[in-house]
Amino acid sequence: MAITMTDAAASRVRSFLESRGKGIGLRLGVRTSGCSGMAYVLEFVDELQEEDQIFDHDGVKIIVDSKSMLYLEGTELDFTKEGLNEGFQFNNPNVSSECGCGESFNV
Repeated sequence: MAITMTDAAASRVRSFLESRGKGIGLRLGVRTSGCSGMAYVLEFVDELQEEDQIFDHDGVKIIVDSKSMLYLEGTELDFTKEGLNEGFQFNNPNVSSECGCGESFNV
């Protein structure tokens, strides 16, 4: 399996990287946090680490470290707009429960 992203997510990441003016791609990871135990982390990547895995969608790179990959295998990154709200959405098949506020998850 792999990490995938929709065309909408790839377009948004590309736009962020272009306006930033540098960067290899976007890091998708997890950290311990929130009421359900884990939270997603998104950050720009300027340098790759040895354990990084790279997933490409139409020239846009998502980088995932090996520890986070255990929780993210098969995840699809999407970007949605609903009214005035917009943001990335994580379609993660490993999630067994999420907190009510949507900030954290459990596997």
